[in-house]
Amino acid sequence: MIRTEASTLGLDAVGIARLADDPELSARLAHFLSEKRHGDMDWMETHADRRSGPLKLWPEARSAIIFGQSYAPPDNPLDALAHRSNAAISVYAKGRDYHDVLKKKIKSFARSFAERSGADVKVFVDTAPLMEKPLAAKAGLGWQGKHTILVSRDHGNWLFLGIVLTTAELESDSNGALTDHCGSCRRCLDVCPTNAFPAPYQLDARRCIAYLTIEHKGHIAPEFRAPIGNRVFGCDDCAAVCPWNKFASTATEMRYAARPETDNPPLAELLALNDAAFRARFAGTPIKRTGRDRVVRNALIAAGNSGDRSLLGQIENLIGDNSALVRAMAIWASRRLANPAEAEALRERYQAQERDAEVAAEWTLPMEGFQPA
Repeated sequence: MIRTEASTLGLDAVGIARLADDPELSARLAHFLSEKRHGDMDWMETHADRRSGPLKLWPEARSAIIFGQSYAPPDNPLDALAHRSNAAISVYAKGRDYHDVLKKKIKSFARSFAERSGADVKVFVDTAPLMEKPLAAKAGLGWQGKHTILVSRDHGNWLFLGIVLTTAELESDSNGALTDHCGSCRRCLDVCPTNAFPAPYQLDARRCIAYLTIEHKGHIAPEFRAPIGNRVFGCDDCAAVCPWNKFASTATEMRYAARPETDNPPLAELLALNDAAFRARFAGTPIKRTGRDRVVRNALIAAGNSGDRSLLGQIENLIGDNSALVRAMAIWASRRLANPAEAEALRERYQAQERDAEVAAEWTLPMEGFQPA
């Protein structure tokens, strides 16, 4: 019934795991948090005890049914990095928010399962302190690669995950947990522009471009700005280079397909967005929850890395923006693109007007390693 329902709902993978305490997983989480590798994602530390195992979240649960749905792209997302005047948007964020699409499907399954089994169920799609990837690995959907992403033999690195916890006593998936098939390959580690992997199977979110451009609420440190390139929302590098992607077919769920407004749009369009225009453009996508100020902050970093001096006028307009995040990166981007005389003229025009000391300091930060266009 589980597999038939999953197929009917258009879900691409399903597995079952029996629940038990996992001291090794708890220890790995504790080490991650003790090293402060979660950055300013305070919710990870706040709910660390419940996150350490599903039974801490729901003691009555006995089994987990894990579903995967492919969002594999039709082309190589790394191709977008060559088009520096356009924003590179992560594959997962180009279509409808997967939280909405996948959760609706899994809730439909959960209702049918509860009716037929008489067991209690709870549905989770990245909305609770539950570590989905280790459960998916335990259920045989794949293994966590050296980049910590779940890798599937059939779907590569492109699976959205959703979980039903239940009080039903189910047998574990017959395939069991898959063996790690990364071997000696380290493409995912070597490709990272910001060296976010302290060691294989370890991630320091504070250095991860996905974290910096999506979750991080503050100013992005100067050392990461040039390596970000034109990645405006997320980063697919470590996932996209994985050899196992050759077995993945393009996703069949059309709601995950890229929209014109999210398909690596021109930076000029993003720099022109006010809050209302931002909300209208990205309604229903994962980008909307990050908010206009952070996305424009990221677009300004991309503009500064683009070498495209035609963006200077828009960048200058944003030096007076209401958001300190935006103003700071507008200063940085203008200095990246302007010649020395232009940069000095901009500093004289705007520095004295800035009342935020951290933003004002952007006018005097060193700009090593860059030659103006």
